[in-house]
Amino acid sequence: MRIDRFLSNLPRFNRRQVRLLLVERRVSVDGVAVSDPHHDVRDFSCVRVDDEVIQAGKPARYFMLHKPQGCVSATSDPQHPTVLDLLDEPDKDELHIAGRLDFNTTGLMLITNDGQWSRRLTQPTTKLPKVYRVHTEDTIGPEYAPTFAAGLYFAFEDLTTQPAELALLGPTTARLSIIEGRYHQVKRMFGHFNNKVIGLHRERMGPLELDSALAPGEYRALSLEEIRRI
Repeated sequence: MRIDRFLSNLPRFNRRQVRLLLVERRVSVDGVAVSDPHHDVRDFSCVRVDDEVIQAGKPARYFMLHKPQGCVSATSDPQHPTVLDLLDEPDKDELHIAGRLDFNTTGLMLITNDGQWSRRLTQPTTKLPKVYRVHTEDTIGPEYAPTFAAGLYFAFEDLTTQPAELALLGPTTARLSIIEGRYHQVKRMFGHFNNKVIGLHRERMGPLELDSALAPGEYRALSLEEIRRI
């Protein structure tokens, strides 16, 4: 939210008072005095007027997890363990998953409490690639790559998928890069050729690659540099 709207929504300030406070540089966000009414204020921002704390903010948290098989991409599930069960962190109920994976799909999963950050990561409009290593039951033919690049029509959603890149790694192994996350998209793409996906592993989301030091079920906090890449 814009800082002028944020302050004007408080019962103690009217719009004229807010303009004056900004002009006089009496407002600070995260320790920096601001005068621009369009300055962005987030849930994690510490906002002060003079020396008074208006919003204390809260720490933003970002984690990279190596998702194992047999784990649900959900915050809770009555039957199966969830990815949040793998985290030994306080206030896990405040976290959410940025880009879910199917029950038996493995690989990179990002978990955060920063909704704005996760939307940039997952929305198709940002065109950040999601890269998967795919293992299939049958041989992957030469017609797959151009078909995926042209887009496939999904009748259920009445849409055509965005162009995807396919690189063969072996007769039944490939690396696939997509910018969407449709329901069972990868399996349905290969299903177009009646070729069953028997193994699926996400290697990368945008500029963030799964840390090779993380075993399945392990996680770590993202570095400041990794956070800023999104």
